[in-house]
Amino acid sequence: MPEADLILTNANIITIDPTHPCGSTLAVKNGNILAVSESDNFDCLQSSITKVIDCQGYTILPGFHDAHCHPVGLAESLISPDLSHSSIRSITDIQQLLKKTASITPEGNWIRARGYNEFYLPGQNHPTRYDLDKVTTNHPIKLTHRTGHAHVLNSLGLGMAGIYIDTPEPPGGVIDRDAETGEPTGILYEMGTYLNEVIPPLHDKELERGVRLASQQLISHGITSVQDASVRNGLQRWQKYQQWKQDGFFIPRIGMMIGSEAVQQFSEQGLITGTGDDEQTVGAVKIILHEATGQINYSENELCKKVRHIHKLGYQVAIHAVTETAVEAAYQALKYAIVDTPRHDHRHRIEHCSVCKPDVATSLHEIGVVIATQPAFIYYNGERYLETVPSELIDHLYPVSTLIDAGITVAASSDCPVVSPDPMFGIYAAVSRQSVTGQSIAPQQAIHIDKALALHTIAPAYAQFTENIKGSITPGKLADLVILSKDPLQIAPDEIREIEVFMTILGGQIEYQNGLL
Repeated sequence: MPEADLILTNANIITIDPTHPCGSTLAVKNGNILAVSESDNFDCLQSSITKVIDCQGYTILPGFHDAHCHPVGLAESLISPDLSHSSIRSITDIQQLLKKTASITPEGNWIRARGYNEFYLPGQNHPTRYDLDKVTTNHPIKLTHRTGHAHVLNSLGLGMAGIYIDTPEPPGGVIDRDAETGEPTGILYEMGTYLNEVIPPLHDKELERGVRLASQQLISHGITSVQDASVRNGLQRWQKYQQWKQDGFFIPRIGMMIGSEAVQQFSEQGLITGTGDDEQTVGAVKIILHEATGQINYSENELCKKVRHIHKLGYQVAIHAVTETAVEAAYQALKYAIVDTPRHDHRHRIEHCSVCKPDVATSLHEIGVVIATQPAFIYYNGERYLETVPSELIDHLYPVSTLIDAGITVAASSDCPVVSPDPMFGIYAAVSRQSVTGQSIAPQQAIHIDKALALHTIAPAYAQFTENIKGSITPGKLADLVILSKDPLQIAPDEIREIEVFMTILGGQIEYQNGLL
């Protein structure tokens, strides 16, 4: 056998490969896994230039893979004022934080802040233009809700975005208005695309700084692959990622979904799902279904035609669907396309699938749908769900067990920056179904720890058509690895949240090390 570049020895290796589930030593050559053994004797693979790391009995897993997140949104959040409820408890708190930002921001420049959550504000009310006008009248302000599906602008920002009393809603969007005067309140729903077109983007240098920070955070959590699920991704973003990868700003491997409006451009360039290399690939085509106006933002006929067109071009389709109504609409559209033009192994996806009953799960399995969902939401949002979700739906909320039992491949994700990208909290929530305050949410949906690990490793790779090169510690696959402080298979669920990442290895190269190993 060839000599190894790297040997990890004295380790507790969890391979996520059922044909060879464990080991104590692994060897890496040219960025790929060369061999895995239950013996520490790899002398035949070692040379004078082989780097050998004694893992001191610590646990090695495949690098974690986030199947649905927003790296650019994470980047923006890391260079913007943080409005998350961990530090913000009132609109006054928001105002005080924004005033500090305004004091160091040149007049006329946009102030952007992210992560507010009206559920934790008094009265559970969104801030309004009038609240933001008290901060400054010399800076346009844009607040982004923790979900990214709502924004708040101050009066100057509304004017600069061209939103007035007589401005009609863009397709699918809602301009919240005063019931008596009809004046916009500053709260905008499902208008992110519109705002991106009328508000200047961050300067390249600012965004690059955020991208570097986001990359560092992801790698520090042991995340070696991500799938960017932004519906606004197009050729320009594809080219940006190429540049960020080339410059070393963004380290994790990236699968980039594209918005449905960009399909024709990508198709003309010969860029279809799976195009690219190990570092950067074209992912699914993203379609968002929402009910901001009280009904699905596509008619049944429009959605079916759209999905069929994308399907016939050879792309994977990923439909954002949260509610029962949206999941059913997604199912019908995907079924229509698959029956009309059968295609082997399409792996079309539903993103979130937040409410799903067993009969619907069975139907989704029958047409070969993959689900990318967010177990971590149970942990971070449990209190809000218990208060706001009808009791008859709680048992079917983020129903990972139901989906797996139906035979569906379920890939876990964080949807960051909606919640932290740290996979330990998604793993913990999947096995415990406990909220941050310890409340139980549909405990019958809990799954075993081995399945939770698969959700964060091999399943996202399958959802991306890359299970042949990553997702398990198998000879021939990419040497994307994470070394952990504890073995998640051998500890109580509550201890999962305390697991530290000691080292992250991508393609055989150490990209993160916390100094303890």
